[in-house]
Amino acid sequence: MIGKVGTGKSFRGVLHYLFEGRRQESKALQMQELEKKQVEVIAYNQCFGTRLELVREMIEVAKLNPDQSKPVFHFSLSFAHSDAGTLGLQDKIDMVEKLAEKFDFKEHQYVVVAHQDTQHEHLHVVANRIGFDGKTASDSNSYKHMAEFARKMELEYNLQQVLSPNKFLKPEQRKSHSQRIDNRKEALKKHLQAAIKQSKDVQQVKKYMEQQGYEVELGRGIAFTDAQQVRFKGSQVGYALMDIEKKLKQEQLLRQQEQNRQAQLLMQQQEELKKQQQQEKEKQQGRQHTKSISR
Repeated sequence: MIGKVGTGKSFRGVLHYLFEGRRQESKALQMQELEKKQVEVIAYNQCFGTRLELVREMIEVAKLNPDQSKPVFHFSLSFAHSDAGTLGLQDKIDMVEKLAEKFDFKEHQYVVVAHQDTQHEHLHVVANRIGFDGKTASDSNSYKHMAEFARKMELEYNLQQVLSPNKFLKPEQRKSHSQRIDNRKEALKKHLQAAIKQSKDVQQVKKYMEQQGYEVELGRGIAFTDAQQVRFKGSQVGYALMDIEKKLKQEQLLRQQEQNRQAQLLMQQQEELKKQQQQEKEKQQGRQHTKSISR
């Protein structure tokens, strides 16, 4: 399981994204985006209603601590492909309650949203860091706490285990962890090299990598998640989106140059063949002429 945590300023922005998706250019495209996300609210805590009602309720409570500029907690819990169907609805709700206890927002407002817009199950939790007493849930060491929580849930619910970031491991664990990471990076690089050699554009690279078992996130940048749910940005292996686009152009240029070379070689061969045929024809004419004279 991969867990992510962040803080933000706007309940309106994050809830719009979770319920409506990224803003599209037209109403029709926005409806397609909504259908793709397959949004399902599976739990409310200390709040209830539509997206707009949730925004209003959370903003009202956040006003109890006007000095806090980032009242939003946003968590995501992503499960491995092999974990599909492992967790029931109540399991997911129970897991979020344990998350709330871990991050000290158990008595705060929060909503749990399930999405089905990727190849693996994932949940989003939007919580108000401000409680009804005006106190703020801490975000100190949140990434470390998130990694600890994810490892604990994997064991508790028998989910596929994922590597924690190296900086969150004990010193004796880091060597083997780094070796495994390096092996995964090398495998990813080899797949990308093969993908670029046989692709014309980034979309074809994406399709090739998905066929190799990677989940590909393509936007302003590019990232890859392997079968063990280990995620790498393209830049971490020397293949940022700009690098891939540059290498694709280089490969296209090389292919074009090779095609030109082959075409030129074929033309030379044809010219040589014509020359040989002409020479042979002249020899035959010469022999016929000699025979005519000798008679």
